[in-house]
Amino acid sequence: MGVRTRISPSPTGYFHVGGGRTALYNWFLARQNEDGAFILRVEDTDRERHSEDAVDGIRRALRWLGLDWDEEYRQSERAEVYAAAVERLIADAAVYNCQCTREDVAARKPAGATPGYDRFCRDLGLDPAPGRALRFKVPLPGSTTVDDLIHGEVVVDHANIEDFVVARADGSALFLLANAVDDLDMRVTHVVRGDDHLPNTPKYQLLWAALGGGDLPVFAHLPMIVNEKRQKLSKRRDTDKVVMEDYIAEGYLPAAMRNYLALLGWAPGDNREIVTLEEMVDEFALAGVNSSSAFFDVKKLRSFNGDYIRALPTDEFVSACEPFLAAGPWPPERFSPETFRSIAAEVQTRVEVLSQVPAMVDFLFLAEAPVDDDAWMRVTGTDTSAPMLDAVAERYAGCGWDAETLHAETLAAGEKLGLKLGKAQAPVRVAVTGRSVGPPLFESLVVLGRDRTLERIDSARARLS
Repeated sequence: MGVRTRISPSPTGYFHVGGGRTALYNWFLARQNEDGAFILRVEDTDRERHSEDAVDGIRRALRWLGLDWDEEYRQSERAEVYAAAVERLIADAAVYNCQCTREDVAARKPAGATPGYDRFCRDLGLDPAPGRALRFKVPLPGSTTVDDLIHGEVVVDHANIEDFVVARADGSALFLLANAVDDLDMRVTHVVRGDDHLPNTPKYQLLWAALGGGDLPVFAHLPMIVNEKRQKLSKRRDTDKVVMEDYIAEGYLPAAMRNYLALLGWAPGDNREIVTLEEMVDEFALAGVNSSSAFFDVKKLRSFNGDYIRALPTDEFVSACEPFLAAGPWPPERFSPETFRSIAAEVQTRVEVLSQVPAMVDFLFLAEAPVDDDAWMRVTGTDTSAPMLDAVAERYAGCGWDAETLHAETLAAGEKLGLKLGKAQAPVRVAVTGRSVGPPLFESLVVLGRDRTLERIDSARARLS
């Protein structure tokens, strides 16, 4: 049997970047084998928190990352499989009915006692009844060893494992049971997931044995992804960092995100940073994954993405920009694909995410220059702004309309006012483009055209007056 891996997200919120990394590593393993399989298993049994939009978001994020899957399952459609597993556990006396509430357990515990269930109902022989859950009878005495590729051998004494609930009072399976049953039924060979699941793995192994499973899957528990404070990246606390679809909406490239996520805990043999998908599939190995937590550095990711954008062929960059340009702040009829293409190569070197593109070129497609009050105040607070605009207006009216000539005319106008080029072109840029940053000024003027350039300089001059 070939390698069979799975990603098993819970659709109770948006897809986490940590889930993206887990999916990548599982996908790499599956694709390293000709007969490997990558499984998407949606763990949607929490009906109170379930969101069908989140299910769609999971699929969108995986497809965006370029990860195809061979099989798909939903736990909500597998109740009969879990019920059969429960019946087997009952028949083998591996579980028992428990009537204790959380309050009951807490009331029996002395102050400072170790939390967890105290096996109160283990030997009472209670029959099924409303309000009674099924607990797994952990074998006593004994211990379980988890052989993990990243963390090594982890030995847990059974005395420290509570008799955990496997099915609610209504008969529905809990996560631990459904997880083990699914992996057994789907013939999963490698369980690769976050190391927050490592404490659950001894329970998983006990269930696996009780259900008649043979060889265990290979376990690899990935290091946690943390923020700058070395705290686990949290959907609640780090809302601006964790949601995969936010990065899609902001204009990150799938290849850049894929590459960055892959390096959160793993590195190719020569520690290079830019790695193609094919190289990652060829070189990835679980044995090379570090056990230390991985820092999710948004600034580095953004810079990384900028490198990927600059490496795109211009045609691919233009295509990637289309969804962002379609939502630009100009009337649709004013947008010209040919005009954008003429300046695209200059824009490409100046953005880190694609959502920055519209603000780089909006001056070309708006009837008037956009207004950036901060930029305007910075350049108009000097005595030279008005004379500079007057001077270039006169020179631009009759000079050749190419970047080299416009550069020379602006330089000459500035020299007469005692200004170097940077200071000389600043009021021109703000007057014409509305901003203090953007594509190269003189190339921008060429694309905008003489008439519109002069109109905007006149408008800015009038505003100064």
